[in-house]
Amino acid sequence: MFLDHPTLTATNSQTEPDRIERLNRVYGYVMALADRDGALQLVEKVSQLHDHKGTLIVFWIDTPAEAEKAYFGDAWASRIGDGSRNVEHEV
Repeated sequence: MFLDHPTLTATNSQTEPDRIERLNRVYGYVMALADRDGALQLVEKVSQLHDHKGTLIVFWIDTPAEAEKAYFGDAWASRIGDGSRNVEHEV
């Protein structure tokens, strides 16, 4: 079991705690997609997920592949995410 998961932060998380819960769900969705595709090295590449006013910002330790970026786009656009494709990636 891998225990070093990314930090989850959100703008206004003190007044809107559901934002952190949404990030937890999105992270789980991403890891399920990565597991399905045998891409579990992804867990070692992400350091932080941040919800900034409806935009998901993914902070990477190593440069992600396009497929790895797509996992986050799919998760954020889903019903468990924000429902949008507003995702930014920072290395």
